[in-house]
This record gives sequence, C-alpha cells and structure tokens, in this order.
Amino acid sequence: MEDRGRWAGRNPAKDELRNVIWDGLIAEGVAIGPTRSHIPNFTGADTAAWRLTQLPAWASARTVKVNPDSAQYALRLRALYESKTLYCPVPELVQEAPYVRIDPAALTAKGISFEMAASHQGYMTHGQRIDFTEIPELDLCVFGSVAVTRHGARTGKGGGFADLEAGILNELGRIRPDTPLVTSVHSSQIVPSNSIVMLAFDCWLDFVATEAELIPTGNRHPRPKGISWEHVQPDQFESMPFLHELRARQK
Repeated sequence: MEDRGRWAGRNPAKDELRNVIWDGLIAEGVAIGPTRSHIPNFTGADTAAWRLTQLPAWASARTVKVNPDSAQYALRLRALYESKTLYCPVPELVQEAPYVRIDPAALTAKGISFEMAASHQGYMTHGQRIDFTEIPELDLCVFGSVAVTRHGARTGKGGGFADLEAGILNELGRIRPDTPLVTSVHSSQIVPSNSIVMLAFDCWLDFVATEAELIPTGNRHPRPKGISWEHVQPDQFESMPFLHELRARQK
C-alpha cells in the first residue's frame, strides 16, 4: 500500500479519495514533482497563491503560518517580500523545536535571498528553530490539502499533522477565533460536499484558492478547542516530543 499512500489504513474512505485526487492530478498532467503521500504541487500554484494574497486579511497580516510543501512556496515567498514574519512547521512536527521563525529583516541583514529562505531546505537552514510556545498569535494560517470542498471541509495526506498542529495552536491560544484558515489547491482537488466526512477535531477552512478562483467557504463551524487526545495516533506520540510535554502540563 506504500505507493497508494504512506498513511493508508487509518481512514479507508479518505484513502480512496486521496488516491483518486493523486491519480487525477498525474493523469491530467498538472502534478509537479512527487504526488502520492504528499500535499501535491500543481500547475497554477503561483496563481492560486496570488488569489489568496488579495484577501484583506492577508494584506493586514503581520504573522503568517504556512505549511512546508512545494505547492505553497509562492505564499511563503510573498509573505517574506511583504515583510511578514513567517512561521513554518518542521515537516511532520517530528523534532524538538518543531517550528521555524523566518524573519525577513534578519534575512536581509545576513544577505540571504527570500527565494532561498522560502524553500523548505532554505527555511530549515536560515530560520530560527522555536517551540510551539514561542509562536505569537497568528494573523493567518495556510494549511496544505489533498482534497477540499467548497464549504471548507478538507483532508490532507493522511498523517493527521495539520489537524494536530491546529489543535496545538488552538490549545495554546495562537489561533484566534477570527484568524482565517486557508488553503490553495488545483481546481481538480475540489470535491462534492459529501465526499469528506469531518470529525469534531478536524479543522474547517475559511477560504480556498485555486488557479481559477478564490472561494469564500462560508464556514460557520466551531473550531476545535484543543487536542482530541483520544484520537492522537501512537506513532504521533512516538515521533512528536512536544505532545508528551503538553500532555504533562495539562495533567
């Protein structure tokens, strides 16, 4: 099952949906780079990024969280050029200090190009490693998605990292009730509303951008108040040291 999804088996219905999306992107010739078991990059990702940057919430944002995937490279780059402080997770949140702060002023002072720093390798090299507790309140959060609906339901690549990350940030008060949660995808990644079953701990999106349009989802679902500990997977506890720290603090 590895070529059908690294995390296949946790949710068979979502596994099948992801496989349909991955296969479709490849068949249509719009996938760029590795696709299966990834948040897929796609032709038109830069246009989708531009559409998100037209939001008033983007224009006013000073602190922006963006996922580390290639499809959202243009958003990370635009954030730096617009003097926003960028916060990016270490992929899969598996290390101590699982976040990176990328300060455009610090990059400029060191002579590091924004193009370099916006890449995954670049921000891991030139950003400042921090803990979840060092993240400030976030003005806008970008999540990677494999499939989304026009009403804001989403699913990622199957590892549960985005929902867990959002749960931690909510638990710590870093995501405000008015912080927009957004994503960018290819238009073929938009699926019918009944295709994605959302659970109580899943995060709904406020805006979805594609190469063709910007979609306000009209989301009115309450946000998870924190981590749904009973749904944290054993491998997540094993690989994410911060979960142990946060659980210990709560106890």
